[in-house]
Amino acid sequence: MPGPVREFARTLLSFALTRTRLAATEVEEQAMRLIEILIWLATALFFLGIAVVFAAVLVVLTYWDSNRLLAAGLFAALFVSVGTGAALFARMRLRERPKLLAATLAELERDRDTLGEP
Repeated sequence: MPGPVREFARTLLSFALTRTRLAATEVEEQAMRLIEILIWLATALFFLGIAVVFAAVLVVLTYWDSNRLLAAGLFAALFVSVGTGAALFARMRLRERPKLLAATLAELERDRDTLGEP
């Protein structure tokens, strides 16, 4: 292979390698973001489930005496608040996520513009 052709091939392979690494990093970041969202959703479902149980206990305790009702009501309110907060946080994280491979596509477009369109 002549020298300039070899250098061009080497440069082309270097571009491809760099862009592939960038794409792999972006895919990994998206996977981690998805795992985080799933953890927050699981937390929300857990605490909302506990809230339902306490709400049922609250109804039962309504027909009992003094302060048991207040304690059960406060715990139910706490779990509903935590569950709702976790669900809202997960929704916020889901909405703010970047597009998949956005940086890779931007770099490839920049490379295309640098080399000139055919």
